[in-house]
Amino acid sequence: MELFDTLTRLASRLESQRELLGTEEVTKNAVIMPIINALGYNVFDPTEVIPEFTADVGVKKGEKVDYAIVVGGEPTILIECKGINTKLDFKHASQLYRYFGVTAARFAVLTNGQQLWFYTDLDSPNKMDSKAFFKFDLYDFDARDVAELSKFGKSVFNLENILANATELKFTQQLGAVLATEVESPSDELVKHLTSKIVLVYRAAMGRGRASGLVVVN
Repeated sequence: MELFDTLTRLASRLESQRELLGTEEVTKNAVIMPIINALGYNVFDPTEVIPEFTADVGVKKGEKVDYAIVVGGEPTILIECKGINTKLDFKHASQLYRYFGVTAARFAVLTNGQQLWFYTDLDSPNKMDSKAFFKFDLYDFDARDVAELSKFGKSVFNLENILANATELKFTQQLGAVLATEVESPSDELVKHLTSKIVLVYRAAMGRGRASGLVVVN
């Protein structure tokens, strides 16, 4: 897979050059722009990628997000970049959050070069979700992660398909979180449910034992 190989090379280069990526601008040039380019968008063509995208929001004038990727003539993916050593947090997405509701954008990406966090508006229309539906890590990815990332590629971009997939990913995340919580600290409801199941199995075993003439030790 071409994208997989490209990302693998970028990850290797990032590992060897990380100490040189001291600023946001260097991170953008060395890592983020190559990723955008690998998805099929020409970073030097403003009809495809708009750097320093500006949209006035309320009383805030002249604020910018680092890139807007244009799909079908509309800025569809907004990208906010941070330096490679920045530990990503939703607080870093404040400009993305404001821009999302006043543009035609349907996706927002917060990235420090190594990690890319993808957001949309599953919870409330035209309001960017507070939780990413997909996270990609250049230091920790497999074929499935690349397959998810590739859906944002220029040649295959399909808004409806990505949104449907985002819904599925969000549900999977929520289910995983619930299961993890139950494993770590089982709720009373789960304990009661499992206990009732165990009792039923035990009684069934006792019944089979009596029917066959076996002695079941309590």
